[in-house]
Amino acid sequence: MQDEDKKDVRQATTPEAVRQAKGLIRTARSGVLATVAPGTGWPIATRVGLSTDIDGTPVILTSRLAAHTPALLADPRCSLLVGTPGKGDPLAHARITIACEAHEIERDSDEHKRVDHRYLCHQQKAELYSSLPDFRYFRLEVQSAALNAGFGKAFDLTRADLINANPASPELAAAEADAVEHMNDDHAEAVAMYAEYFAKAPAGNWRLCGIDAEGIDIVDGDDIRRVWFETELTSSHDMHMTLVRMAGEARRGLDRPLKDARAGH
Repeated sequence: MQDEDKKDVRQATTPEAVRQAKGLIRTARSGVLATVAPGTGWPIATRVGLSTDIDGTPVILTSRLAAHTPALLADPRCSLLVGTPGKGDPLAHARITIACEAHEIERDSDEHKRVDHRYLCHQQKAELYSSLPDFRYFRLEVQSAALNAGFGKAFDLTRADLINANPASPELAAAEADAVEHMNDDHAEAVAMYAEYFAKAPAGNWRLCGIDAEGIDIVDGDDIRRVWFETELTSSHDMHMTLVRMAGEARRGLDRPLKDARAGH
């Protein structure tokens, strides 16, 4: 009888659960990072600014003066909690806890340049201090995760569930910065329609803040939305054609003319 009472409350992983978990991470502006204090071994929990690398790996920017920086350098094991409570019971809202291993990014590397661009697109205010010499980026390499999507909706997730291994990602990463700048500068109307049609967002000052193999991230102030592609991108040319197709679909769906009908060109 005792064994029967100990039923596994975790549900079988579904594509919907994986997408929800990825969406929580991709749209998060902050998270709670737990590290192990050097010397004492006591846990430290602190709020950190958050973005993602192109494959979905969480990225943080931290000062060497912060308590969690020497903690990560001494022991890279950490845990990241992502998910913003809304109205009512805070435990009724989705959140994900991720077991990670922190990897410091060398300042003058190509990796740093790529991550810096993505991070500052999500966290524009961080531009005030990202270039200061004591600040460093860390990739939080996902080991495993637990998604709590609400009462009775718990899922164990793996690294493979959350991190996108698309072979086109390096090519997409090389093209992303120019594509984001081009869309925001020359095709703002198309970006606005991505938000309204695909993300069901209210009209606003929407801008593109990230493109990866699985979708785009758009932001207006503190509001970040995720739009998923129907199929994963296979090349930078595919990125271009997909953005063009989406602009046309959004225009037709919203029943309005598109001034920059050549969006993405």
